[in-house]
Amino acid sequence: MLGLNLRCSFLGGGRLCWLILSVLLYGFPVLAQSPLPLVLPGVENGLVGASGAESSAGAQLPDERLPGSVSGTIVDQNGTGVAGARVRLTREDQSPYQETATGEDGQFSFSNIAPGPFHLTVTSEGFSTQSSSGILHTGEACIVPRISLVIATSITEVKVELSQIEIAQAQMNDEVKQRVLGVIPNFYVTYVPNAAPLTPKQKYYLAWKLGIDPAYFLSAAAVAGVQQARNEFSGYGQGAQGYAKRFGATFADFTMSNLLGNAVLPSIFKQDPRYFYKGTGTARSRALYALANAVICKGDNGHWQANYSSILGSLVAGGISNLYYPASDRGAALTFENTAIGIGGTAILNLMKEFVLTKFTTNVPRRPNPTNLNSP
Repeated sequence: MLGLNLRCSFLGGGRLCWLILSVLLYGFPVLAQSPLPLVLPGVENGLVGASGAESSAGAQLPDERLPGSVSGTIVDQNGTGVAGARVRLTREDQSPYQETATGEDGQFSFSNIAPGPFHLTVTSEGFSTQSSSGILHTGEACIVPRISLVIATSITEVKVELSQIEIAQAQMNDEVKQRVLGVIPNFYVTYVPNAAPLTPKQKYYLAWKLGIDPAYFLSAAAVAGVQQARNEFSGYGQGAQGYAKRFGATFADFTMSNLLGNAVLPSIFKQDPRYFYKGTGTARSRALYALANAVICKGDNGHWQANYSSILGSLVAGGISNLYYPASDRGAALTFENTAIGIGGTAILNLMKEFVLTKFTTNVPRRPNPTNLNSP
């Protein structure tokens, strides 16, 4: 090679020598304007492959996955953009979801999204949830078709709850249908252990309903007949006139006791005039319960208390009866005697209500098992 260089130098160099050298080295002529250092492909500054390496580094690898973007528009049924709709983008690879809100024109956009399948979920107040799916290719700016929201069907659940007054009214309506043997009123027995308290209006209605019942008049007539036969209240005499006086006095007693003991005083003292049927437990416990209810009652607040209404009602009715009973049968002694007899009669009647009358009473409502009955 040194000899060749010398020969080229001897020949005067120039293009001829350079052409000969390129043919000898590479098999083809390399044209040059001047004898500059030879620059070959892949050879730079004496380093072979440096330029090739740079070119390879700048090229895209076949398996490289470039991120892209997903955008679109959310509209309503009229085609108007829905602002503020929430758009959530999820991936099948369980990667964390991304969420954004639409602008005033209903548009949304997600950037720097890895290529692959994706799922969009759109929610907005007043609209049904909508969804859309797609596949994002590498480096793609994907624009999904417009997503139209549909107005949500309004499903309103109305829960109707009766007030205490309405419940009490319904229960009282059942009670006024209760009759022993289908004839004798059994209005003042409730078979609901936690029956709603009666309002004053309902208490007066129940007393009025009993006071105009035909059986009420027949009872007064029967008592007056017994008194006539035994010549009680002899001052009234005998005959039709004596019977009429006894009937009038007895009916007045019934009416005063009913009105005062079942309506007026229970409204004042906020007490329930009804007998709360027990129906469970031993016979002894039920008997004691019935006897105790002659002097105690359930208040409108659900607590047991002294039966001021019944006791005072008997006393007041007895005091008023002195106005129409014969002079020989008047006085405080008779009033207290009648009150004591009234309490005893109530106790006996309660025993019958607990053990006997229910079996012969029609229209008794189906009674649930009482689990929260407050015994006295």
